[in-house]
Amino acid sequence: MAVELQHLTKRSENYSQWYNDLVVKADLAEQSAVRGCMVIKPYGYAIWEKMQQQLDKMFKETGHQNAYFPLLIPKSFLSREAEHVEGFAKECAVVTHHRLMNDPNGGGVVVDPEARLEEELIIRPTSETIIWNTYKNWITSYRDLPILVNQWANVMRWEMRTRMFLRTAEFLWQEGHTAHATYEEAQEETVKMLNVYKTFAEKYMAVPVVTGVKTANERFAGALETYTIEAMMQDGKALQSGTSHFLGQNFAKAFDVKFVNKQNELEYVWATSWGVSTRLMGALIMTHSDDNGLVLPPHLAPIQVVIVPIYKNDEQRNAVTEKVMPIVEALRAKGISVKYDDADNRRPGFKFADYELKGVPVRLAIGARDLENGTVEVMRRDTLEKEIDRIDTIVERIPQLLEEIQDNIYRKALDRRTAMTYKVDTYEEFKTQIEKGGFILAHWDGTPETEERIKEETKATIRCIPLDAEEEDGVDMLTGKPSKRRVIFARSY
Repeated sequence: MAVELQHLTKRSENYSQWYNDLVVKADLAEQSAVRGCMVIKPYGYAIWEKMQQQLDKMFKETGHQNAYFPLLIPKSFLSREAEHVEGFAKECAVVTHHRLMNDPNGGGVVVDPEARLEEELIIRPTSETIIWNTYKNWITSYRDLPILVNQWANVMRWEMRTRMFLRTAEFLWQEGHTAHATYEEAQEETVKMLNVYKTFAEKYMAVPVVTGVKTANERFAGALETYTIEAMMQDGKALQSGTSHFLGQNFAKAFDVKFVNKQNELEYVWATSWGVSTRLMGALIMTHSDDNGLVLPPHLAPIQVVIVPIYKNDEQRNAVTEKVMPIVEALRAKGISVKYDDADNRRPGFKFADYELKGVPVRLAIGARDLENGTVEVMRRDTLEKEIDRIDTIVERIPQLLEEIQDNIYRKALDRRTAMTYKVDTYEEFKTQIEKGGFILAHWDGTPETEERIKEETKATIRCIPLDAEEEDGVDMLTGKPSKRRVIFARSY
């Protein structure tokens, strides 16, 4: 067993520590010298790149283009939309000076007091304000609409309690910002992008999600509606994994973005914004992984297949390599990412444990005896099961096996969510069940006061009002007031 695995906390002992251990030991990320910020290491970044490439393709297929806007936002911009500034005011990092100088008293480098900015600049917590100030220059007529723009960027939110990937002061994300001529177009865009996120989460991450609408308390600052995809982690906690916001005309009014419509009348533009972040890395880890390390869905694994040769001398090594290289080339020709690890500075047992830790979906092992028999040992990461296959048919088998693994880990996650989703009708039953984790379907009277009281007393929040929630007459479990449908409560990350 690899040394790293000996120190990997078991999920049953301490789920939170297991997660922290796994992020570090699987070489995904580490803490940085800057409080609350992380270093994403090459293996972790390779997974993020796979996510990014697939999402970017999906955005472009739906007509979006990439652009880039400044990192720094004038403070006055955040004052334009009152609800928006209130939502982010406590999380902003502020640039006040533009120059350093040597301390005349020998104390090293200090801020030059003469270099104070006339107006402070905010490191972007999100880009609505700077983008809508820009859109004012781009839009005059309905012919200029829609604008379908996405930005891949980093943002800064001054988080007090951080955890790598899940909640860091600086994180990577994409933020879509679109402008439309009508309410209907903007509303359609909001739901369309929510469904893009759902498709990505389920087809590529193998993470089942619930789509729904956030309550007013949980809505994005400045939005009329916030739509969300909510995922359940193995410990039964919810993770908000992506959001799509219908902004109405709030930002157009704040930045005076008007257009001449087809009737030759002047009106304000309709807006949306939507985003997912490196938090998806946390969702990936916590949904699928086990006590042996990462379990990665083949669609996003940087290495889908690793081949480890077993040999006692150079002659055996060369014989295995000669047999393996055509297999490597044939798999790569099918678009499969393959690594042939013939490094002689680590023993096969160490390599096996290391690739298990890193979640490589399929491992092939071939030795001198396998060459004689025309066989190869195949190990699948999702079940840790081994089988013996024929070398001459392995190239045909691998693509099918990768899809089996992708489907299996999605099904496991879906079955777990189903088993951990409960209908509850009384507050006492709710308080007992929330301690065990999971999604709780319960009636809510629709008031923020009731929502806030439940949160204070149980640490559970309304994750969403599911889009597919059926009408059902009932009463709020706390107040007894009438309710028309159940909402999802859970504790969350």
